[in-house]
Amino acid sequence: MLDVLVIGGGVVGCAVARELSRWRLRVALCEKGADVCVGTTKANSAIVHAGHSAKPGSLMAEYNVRGNELYEQLCADLDVPFRRNGSLTLCLAAEDRPKLDELYADGMANGVPDMRIIGHDEVLRMEPNVNPEVVAALHTPTGGIVCPYELTVALAENAAMNGVEFHCEAAVEGLTSIVGGGWIVHTRKGDFRTRTVVNAAGLYADVINNMVSTTLLRITPRRGEYWMVDKAYEGAFTATLFQLPSAMGKGILVTPTVDGTILIGPTADDIDDKDDLSTTLPGLEQVLKVASQTWPGLPRRSMITSFAGLRAHLPSHDFVVGEAPGAPGFYNAAGIESPGLTAAPAIAEALCRQIVAVLKPAARADFQSKRPPVRRFRKMSDDERAAAIALDPAFGRMVCRCEMVTEAEVRDAIRRPVGARSVDGVKRRTRAGMGRCQGGFCMPRVLAILSEELGVSPLAVTKDGGASTILTARLDGVKEQSK
Repeated sequence: MLDVLVIGGGVVGCAVARELSRWRLRVALCEKGADVCVGTTKANSAIVHAGHSAKPGSLMAEYNVRGNELYEQLCADLDVPFRRNGSLTLCLAAEDRPKLDELYADGMANGVPDMRIIGHDEVLRMEPNVNPEVVAALHTPTGGIVCPYELTVALAENAAMNGVEFHCEAAVEGLTSIVGGGWIVHTRKGDFRTRTVVNAAGLYADVINNMVSTTLLRITPRRGEYWMVDKAYEGAFTATLFQLPSAMGKGILVTPTVDGTILIGPTADDIDDKDDLSTTLPGLEQVLKVASQTWPGLPRRSMITSFAGLRAHLPSHDFVVGEAPGAPGFYNAAGIESPGLTAAPAIAEALCRQIVAVLKPAARADFQSKRPPVRRFRKMSDDERAAAIALDPAFGRMVCRCEMVTEAEVRDAIRRPVGARSVDGVKRRTRAGMGRCQGGFCMPRVLAILSEELGVSPLAVTKDGGASTILTARLDGVKEQSK
């Protein structure tokens, strides 16, 4: 029997699994998708929020500020790019100046350090490309940026190094309580018997909770649409730039990413379909219109891609974390919308503390907090590249020219714990396919390497699991099984 089964392989689920692996517990994680990080976590603003936008006294505020504190050491341990670039919340009209004071007061109540309100001249000294009509801004230097999918993969890898079992394509179909304590979790990959359950199922956390709890939840998918600006504009901004928040969220932002692109968005539209990641012309036009108020020189012809993400919104607009009413041993991490990425390490810390208090395991003296470094060719010096190629000639074979990803990196991404099993899995781990050509050149080579490494026909390789096969037949007339 398991001690803990975590449901959901997003950033919160993987953070919980890794935190639990510090203890002598048998832990497993089941994910309905073909890989970790295929839901909400793969498509968001990639922001580590300072904590001033959360309502004082809420769990969002508490876990946002604590999570922010944990990020630097966490990312250093896991070899994940992270930068405290700070943020500016812009006031673009004199009549809105009191709202900036309110935001500052909320930040002070939440314990956000080093905030200050700065005037027009200082804003433009810090960010010369900002709208020159800016009146003032709230500067929060503890804000940061991170790669959400690289972080989630790193959490999963490190958890697996410490003994956590991962089961993908294991959608939960039901739960049965065990007399005397514990649960049987029924999945498409069979049943798991476990003493406790952590529900970190993202948009489906309400569905899982409502199978067992006396308190029902209802999550509304809130869709946000984004544009990505080409790396040619790297350096246009240093800080993350917000406008004053609205009732629907933190608004449309402009932010650099840790990988050199610039992200603009998101919209905030409540929809019914928990899987609808489509973009819309009105939504994308709205992003451009509003972002242009922050960045008047927004280069509309330099967008390399657009995409949409979904947030798990509860009517209470707060996180639900802890043991569910009427379901002993069943713990929720539900309604984890923004600032969920920031809060994930703190949510994991809190849930682990609650579970350990009940199960009373011993701490592991052999816990490995660090994962082996990822060798990124694009980040190496010329001497380091020459040395890498001398040791492994695959570092000399470029697969993705836009992002400078080599064959060696693609193979490493597949071979690592909880490794890539699809083209998008490689993409999330290496950035192959995320550049200007969006996979136009590198996708066939990535597909061929996956086929070799996994020992399957090229016809069986998928874009992102399930039925998303890329090739349909051979043109040479040779019959071949897809699996």
